[in-house]
Amino acid sequence: MKILISTPLFPPDIGGPATYSKVLAEEFPKYGVNVEVLSFGGVRHLPKIIRHAVYFCRVFWRARKADIIFAQDPVSVGFPSALASMILRKPFILKVVGDYAWEQGVNRFGVKELLDEFLNTPHGWRIEFLRRVERFVANRARAVIVPSRYLKSVVEKWGIESGKIKVIYNSVQLRYIEVEKEKVRKESDLAGKILVSVGRLVPWKGFEMLIGIMPEISKKYPDTKLLIIGSGPEESALKAKSYQLKANVQFLGNLPHEQVLKYLRAADIFLLNTGYEGFSHQILEAMVVGAPIISTHSGGNREILKDRENSIVVGYNDKEAWVRAIFELFENSSLYSGILQNSKIDIARFSGQNMIEETLKVLKYIPNSRE
Repeated sequence: MKILISTPLFPPDIGGPATYSKVLAEEFPKYGVNVEVLSFGGVRHLPKIIRHAVYFCRVFWRARKADIIFAQDPVSVGFPSALASMILRKPFILKVVGDYAWEQGVNRFGVKELLDEFLNTPHGWRIEFLRRVERFVANRARAVIVPSRYLKSVVEKWGIESGKIKVIYNSVQLRYIEVEKEKVRKESDLAGKILVSVGRLVPWKGFEMLIGIMPEISKKYPDTKLLIIGSGPEESALKAKSYQLKANVQFLGNLPHEQVLKYLRAADIFLLNTGYEGFSHQILEAMVVGAPIISTHSGGNREILKDRENSIVVGYNDKEAWVRAIFELFENSSLYSGILQNSKIDIARFSGQNMIEETLKVLKYIPNSRE
């Protein structure tokens, strides 16, 4: 069997699709499945209309020799992949890790509400067009893989048949748990109390609030640093907001995956102030490397995080709650060590082998199925 993976991101790019696609490309051949990866990053430098046309041509050309096309989003790579599958009569599978129409609405079209409210709210023609594309692509797919029950409910609200939506949790490589924290801190020239947050710099990730609480945090603990890893459309505004806090806030930009893991290992606390999360790779990786987590119960997070057991759960953008939670983990060693211990236990159910085997079950069933 040969699979063509079409993905919006692939290393050295950072993001869920990049990590996921790399894992599949490395692991599937061990099970006798050949993989070819086609990243949208190869055409992103082209003018908008041209890049999509060129990418479709590349998908079409590569898919001729593939048994299955496996797209990692419903629009940028999903739409050209769906068209190629129709022309070539090849089976097509879709992975959905978010709502593209909502993300574009927030980034480009002035949408203010979070995803749950957005799903029940009509919008202008540009957003409705993207919604139609998502539905078309998801309907065309033989199966839709999602990484959480929450995202299954989102795709169901698109009008997609529940039976074709398969929940397969993301995985994490467990070997990184052996890295020594103090050794990593010394190698990275880090001292004091280290807070780390990782993600695309977009409004719903809540970086503005994290920067906003740093004066209060550093007033009590002057040696505290917030390290922000990632890039995105909010980067310039966030850097401007943090200008007076250079001693306590540092932007590291996009980093190779191994470097991200090292910073997570060096962290005293991992912070994820998110108003939406399909299913977070960063949370899993923080659990593996031993960084206690403070985050929200938004989206798929509630399927991983248990308050005061393997994390502290607080409200999205609730400044007072975030400050209290950070201070508590700084000061309560019993809670801190308990969260670390429970995280080590809970992470076992997200092993890479489980994810690979469940995904292969879907892929191997597809060629024998009928639309």
